[in-house]
Amino acid sequence: MSNFLFTRGYNGNMEPLASRIRPQTLDEFVGQEHLVGEGKPIRVAIEKKELFPFILWGPPGCGKTTLARIYSNGIGADFYELSAVDSGKDDIKKVIGWNPKDGPWGISKGPSLGFGKPRVLFIDEIHRFNKAQQDFLLPFVERGDITFIGATTENPSFEVIAPLLSRCRVFVLNELSDDDMKQVIDRAYAVLRKPARPVRDKSAKRTADDRRISNGASEWLIQMAAGDARQALGVIETAQNLYGKITLETLKEAIQSKHIRYDKKGEEHYNVISAFIKSMRASQPDAALYYLARMVEAGEDPKFIARRMVIFASEDIGLAQPTALVVANAVFRAVETIGYPEATINLAHGVAYLSQCKKDRRSYDAVFAALEDVKNFGALPVPLKLRNAPTKLMKDLDYHKGYKMYPVKSQSDHGAGDTESYLPDKIKKKKYLK
Repeated sequence: MSNFLFTRGYNGNMEPLASRIRPQTLDEFVGQEHLVGEGKPIRVAIEKKELFPFILWGPPGCGKTTLARIYSNGIGADFYELSAVDSGKDDIKKVIGWNPKDGPWGISKGPSLGFGKPRVLFIDEIHRFNKAQQDFLLPFVERGDITFIGATTENPSFEVIAPLLSRCRVFVLNELSDDDMKQVIDRAYAVLRKPARPVRDKSAKRTADDRRISNGASEWLIQMAAGDARQALGVIETAQNLYGKITLETLKEAIQSKHIRYDKKGEEHYNVISAFIKSMRASQPDAALYYLARMVEAGEDPKFIARRMVIFASEDIGLAQPTALVVANAVFRAVETIGYPEATINLAHGVAYLSQCKKDRRSYDAVFAALEDVKNFGALPVPLKLRNAPTKLMKDLDYHKGYKMYPVKSQSDHGAGDTESYLPDKIKKKKYLK
């Protein structure tokens, strides 16, 4: 008997696979044990029917929406879901029951004020709300008229306004592990293997192979999805819909090219560039080249990468190999002149070189130690002997007195210099470059 991708929902529409297998309780939920395990915050909140606003921050397809729904259902609330992509103040007003005639906050008495079920307002991609839209939520969240739950793939510290963020707890969700993804995939495949009509032969037994996707196909799908359950389910759904079966070949056909998750303005952008710099710092050219490839494949601006390399040459290599700055600048110039795709070669050349250079952060550390003293002590008086004396009065005040024009007498005397500190008196014993 053939497999069917959809079943009829309550409204007669075809129900997508992701909806069919969406967990309804925490016991069915996969992953995020640090939040939903025994004694963990979200499980405890549901058990105690605790109402409080929070933000779920994590990568795509890790279960943010599902967890919000489970929480809302667990505390017995009415669940309202909006997407910040296509919603605004008017949509929030409808959920809240907003009416400008009903007092300063414009809220009519109703369920939100304790005359019925509590209301949970879930806003997906909250980072896409502008400041004014987020400001609009504040009085209702503060008064408890709604229990607000936000979901975002971006760092809330940067994307959610401080007053709203201060009123919410932030729960960090991780991308699903390989074992978690295997559970999701097996669950999806088991649902797809169920026939549309009851099997007439009651004695027929379903084998384990009937309920599980092949190991090769499963492993490929896990690596392809990179912790994103929604993406994996979408590929399974497409393969089943187009080819009527789930195999490694049909899965590959269903997704002709893998989408690399990398938002140039988002959290993943900063994660990858951070890993790139840290790999060069640790003298690991293979890792640095991998993260370079991630950025190139995702379409990152090559000048952005090259700029980071110029900074790295002085910050991390510095005095150990002064010519590193020359090389990094040459890479930047080449990238600026040539562009993709050939600029990839210039970037790789520079990355391989910088990664293998000896590292010396003394100049970097020294200047920031000096900056700290400038902030702490302000503009300390410059020693008199270092001051110019263009007038007789200044000379009479001992400006320039005792200064030696050429403290280093010859090349063989390199590094000796004047033994007396040129620093202001208050910090004259400081050593920045160690």
